[in-house]
Amino acid sequence: MENRLYDVTALGELLIDFTENGESSQGNPTFEANPGGAPCNVLAMLNRLGKKTAFIGKVGNDMFGKQLKSAVEECGIDTRNLVMDDEVHTTLAFVHTYPDGDRDFSFYRNPGADMMLTKDDVDADLIRNSRIFHFGTLSSTHEGVREATRYALDVAKEAGCIITFDPNLRPPLWKDLDDARREIEYGMERCDVLKISDNEVEFLFDTTDYDKGAALIEEKYHIPLVLITMGKDGSRAYYRGRKVEAAPFLQEHTIETTGAGDTFCASTLNYVLEHGLEDLTDENLCELLTFANAAASLITTKKGALRVMPEKDEILNFIALRK
Repeated sequence: MENRLYDVTALGELLIDFTENGESSQGNPTFEANPGGAPCNVLAMLNRLGKKTAFIGKVGNDMFGKQLKSAVEECGIDTRNLVMDDEVHTTLAFVHTYPDGDRDFSFYRNPGADMMLTKDDVDADLIRNSRIFHFGTLSSTHEGVREATRYALDVAKEAGCIITFDPNLRPPLWKDLDDARREIEYGMERCDVLKISDNEVEFLFDTTDYDKGAALIEEKYHIPLVLITMGKDGSRAYYRGRKVEAAPFLQEHTIETTGAGDTFCASTLNYVLEHGLEDLTDENLCELLTFANAAASLITTKKGALRVMPEKDEILNFIALRK
């Protein structure tokens, strides 16, 4: 598997995040059209860390779709399996940022082009040529794209790819949250690495005891590596019955948290690519979490995500300064 052409191929949504950027002279809020979507944010960070990546997805053949294709290629992500839809427009998300940097999303996706990806659109050879296949649940909200995602997962499993999963729950995009729960469970049944947030653990298990949530995940799904992100409370790794926790790098310069989870996720995938999933020590897991926490902290100081991911040296210097 070491000789495969791509380190990571991801499937999912690619969209425009309209983020608040001050007010106009008339006092109206102004928005900046940032490239967004969790899978490509993850790939952009991996490219920053020197990895070779590819994306599978669909955008509209419109001004926003063309902007996204250009931005993704600018990051070095292979777009041979980015499909342009002539009928359905690119998905849009408007992001409202609260004073503490947290955010709220309003989606324009009824339908959006990312939902139109079909099984026939998926380049199976691209997946077979990848060490890791990464996905989330926004590509499982509707029937057609769900079939495409499941087909891609089957190809990845058969090809022996490491399968990584970030549920990335967005409740407004689901007609029924029971469907969301089922799709998250479907992903957890098939992945080797799970990156899950505190609110997603609460959603699945109705508990804020994340150790308990991790134990339930281990008991039912036997995922080799589980990572729980807890925002301002840092992160935890659960691996073969062991737990390692790392403190956050709290920022006084935080602007918004968009992309923080994706930056953390990419840093995790990078560590798995370089160290594998076998025989990880507590020291390994601490190193993984510390780097990922630092990277996530740095992205919160910037508007947007995909185009402004931190460099490896920037992250290492940031860690060194905080010691």
